[in-house]
Amino acid sequence: MAISANRLELLQIADAVAREKTIDRGIVIAAMEDAIQKAARSRYGTETEVRAEINPKTGEIRLQRLLQVVETVENFSTEIALEDAKQRNPEATIGDYIAEPLPPLDFGRIAAQSAKQVIVQKVREAERDRQFDEFKDRIGEVVNGTVKRAEYGNVIVDLGRGEGIVRRDELIPRELFRTGDRIRAYIYDVRREQRGPQIFLSRTHPQFMAKLFAQEVPEIYDGIIEIKAVARDPGSRAKIAVISKDSSIDPVGACVGMRGSRVQAVVGELQGEKIDIIPWSPDEATFIVNALQPAEVAKVVVDEDAERIEVVVPDEQLSLAIGRRGQNVRLASQLTGWAIDIMTEQEESERRQKEFQERSTLFMECLNVDEMVGQLLATEGFTSVEEVAYVDLEEISMIEGFDDDTAEEIQARARDYLAELEAKLDEERRALGVADELRQIDGLTTAMLVALGKEGIKTIEDLAGCAADDLVGWTERKDGETKRFDGALSSFAVSRTDAEGMVMAARLAAGWITEEELAAHMGGLEEEAEDGEEEHAGGTA
Repeated sequence: MAISANRLELLQIADAVAREKTIDRGIVIAAMEDAIQKAARSRYGTETEVRAEINPKTGEIRLQRLLQVVETVENFSTEIALEDAKQRNPEATIGDYIAEPLPPLDFGRIAAQSAKQVIVQKVREAERDRQFDEFKDRIGEVVNGTVKRAEYGNVIVDLGRGEGIVRRDELIPRELFRTGDRIRAYIYDVRREQRGPQIFLSRTHPQFMAKLFAQEVPEIYDGIIEIKAVARDPGSRAKIAVISKDSSIDPVGACVGMRGSRVQAVVGELQGEKIDIIPWSPDEATFIVNALQPAEVAKVVVDEDAERIEVVVPDEQLSLAIGRRGQNVRLASQLTGWAIDIMTEQEESERRQKEFQERSTLFMECLNVDEMVGQLLATEGFTSVEEVAYVDLEEISMIEGFDDDTAEEIQARARDYLAELEAKLDEERRALGVADELRQIDGLTTAMLVALGKEGIKTIEDLAGCAADDLVGWTERKDGETKRFDGALSSFAVSRTDAEGMVMAARLAAGWITEEELAAHMGGLEEEAEDGEEEHAGGTA
């Protein structure tokens, strides 16, 4: 059978579009079939069920009308009687479809325009799907592209088979790109949006620097050296923690390279950003000491419950440890995941003396003892009256100069003081109007109930309507500064998980949630806490 020129032309157009848009040829032919079906419906009636088929080898177009086999025909455009259907196909049954050939269609100007719109739309959708499918699996890669244009501080990048955007806040400060410049960036997100897939690029992302090191250092690419954590102040300074799986290879030296060649290649790409390469350690204290380089650290005190760490440095090292505008300690905190407090040796000595004096005075006033006894209790490490009241009696009697009778008397005085304090607090709670029912919430002491009452939280419903932030406080970062806002229970040692548990228990008591929902929520919180501990132990990648 001879193939006419217009049929060959149809297939050539399909091939050309498929090549140009890098989509499957079958998608283009399917789009053409949809367009022909739409034009045929406008010719034969919109209610007519038309099917168009294009032979992918010959380009021949075949039009058919589908008629449903029914007992009684109500619409001759879409239905056919069973008797008539059996004449065409003896095996036809009710519910089947019979295909009836239609004559070739001559496209008018309007029909052709409509068909073109359908094809363009289908091809555009296929191109967007192809682009999204291609780049969604490339999140986390570093790509090279050409600057297409810069608008409102954002840079549009031609990636060859897609178009990415580097937003103004994802560019290194003082960095300027012009049309036609080559640019290297990190793909951190790909989203399917109304106007097509959006590929978001970054040059400030911490992982951009990590990927650049992987390109420059073969040992990282091969997995011999692992990057455990990265912290950046884009365009200014960065810290990167590395560890070697091969004891014979120095991870810091490998990343620096011969005469600094490897690290300088990364510094050049990052517009002169100074990079501190730090050996990672599973021991938090050692890791934090390393992270504060080049400052020397005299002592480290870790508070695992509060996830804070106190670092004591010699007086002359204080400014170096903090860095310009707090940059060094801020990056070390980001790198390690710990909140770091820095103080000099003199400040630490003064603080310890002050704490000792405060504790001694506390015991003198609350237990009605002389200065020597108060100082002895403070020296032995007692920090509160509660510890004295409920500790094992032997721990008090073992203090030099104390006997069993003295220990019993001190402990009795401590318990009497706490009972008196509890009565006063309960009286204050009642005066504030805090409901007795709040006592049933695990973890809430009378002192906490007073604090809640002062913040207007007086009933189960009030507590149920709170968020964890309302109880333990929250932080906000604005204009490069972190500001702390206190919650109702900020002065107590209440963790965020405990606060969540109190709120959820109140919601259960108020009838807002069920036991199953509470169990599911608390289970989720435990998993998050475990994940956080694992990430904290392993460093933040």
